[in-house]
Amino acid sequence: MTRVDWIVLKRITSRIALTVLIFFGLILLVESIDSWRYNYLMRIGGVQLAVIGMAAAAAGWLAKGLPLLILVGTVVGVIDLQSRRELTAIKSSGASMWRVMRAPMLAVLLFGAFVTFYGDGVLTTTNRTVDADIPGSDPTFAPGQGLWLEQSNGQEHYVVQAEHVLQGGTEEAGFQAFLPDGVSEGRIIAPTALLKPGYWLLPSALRYRAGMPPEQLTNFKLPTGMTISDLRLKLQSTEDMTFYELAASLGNNLSDPALRNAVLTRFLRLLCLPLLLVGSLFIAFAFTAGYRRTNGYGRAIIFAILSGFVVFVITEMADRAGSAGVLDPTFAACGPAFVTLVTGLTILLYKEDGWA
Repeated sequence: MTRVDWIVLKRITSRIALTVLIFFGLILLVESIDSWRYNYLMRIGGVQLAVIGMAAAAAGWLAKGLPLLILVGTVVGVIDLQSRRELTAIKSSGASMWRVMRAPMLAVLLFGAFVTFYGDGVLTTTNRTVDADIPGSDPTFAPGQGLWLEQSNGQEHYVVQAEHVLQGGTEEAGFQAFLPDGVSEGRIIAPTALLKPGYWLLPSALRYRAGMPPEQLTNFKLPTGMTISDLRLKLQSTEDMTFYELAASLGNNLSDPALRNAVLTRFLRLLCLPLLLVGSLFIAFAFTAGYRRTNGYGRAIIFAILSGFVVFVITEMADRAGSAGVLDPTFAACGPAFVTLVTGLTILLYKEDGWA
């Protein structure tokens, strides 16, 4: 790397880090308002656990707005270069804007890859571990209601309910099955139920049918199309899964299309994160790196920040649509990154290559 690369990289990365730190402090301040959560964590694990829980929650919110933070931080960094006339001097030496962006672009790309393959996993695991200690935050048990699941055996639909979930979801305690009129009509109650490939195994159960006495069942098999992977995904949100857990889930047998859409959208969104961050960098340079006779950057800053909010809103809307199956998951996850890159490159070409 040349001295020019180091100067530009130092200015941009320091301003991005400052922006991230400021927003992290603001979000941490909001998280501190939840005094009940802080006091409970402090009571069971001391001040250290309470601080870790607050910091992890704040970092989780921060990770969702990384493209916007990268854009704002880059805008501040480029304006700093402009105010010191360093960018003017670099351009006058014959260096193009593409040459100026080379070092920060590589740094943002590597940072995005680090977040995707490592940082997000650490953050997700920490939040999941902390939340597991808080009453009412465990998705495997709903107080007063338990777990309700709609099932299908290929021909008929029925509903099962369990009071507790054990063994990572493969064993249900306080199991009940509400069956429609058919071969296995009525209601089945069992102390425990084990999910096996293609069926629920009830070691001991009672079946109740209208006009008939209760029937004792032993090792009864209740057909279901749900797989173990489907059940485990129903017990947790895709937001609580790491990149590698998402990849493993996609490699398993997911029979529920809705679950597969949600997992694929989240997986591809993490995979496209480095490109989305680079696109935000391009947009920031496009609006603020042009030559100006004065130091008036208000209009450029407003346009850049508005573009960042548009990117954030589109990304979140596409994520919701892809997870719900309204949009194709590949399009929903990769579309915002592609649009951001094309938008930034188009504006840069228009401004820097003599078209305007």
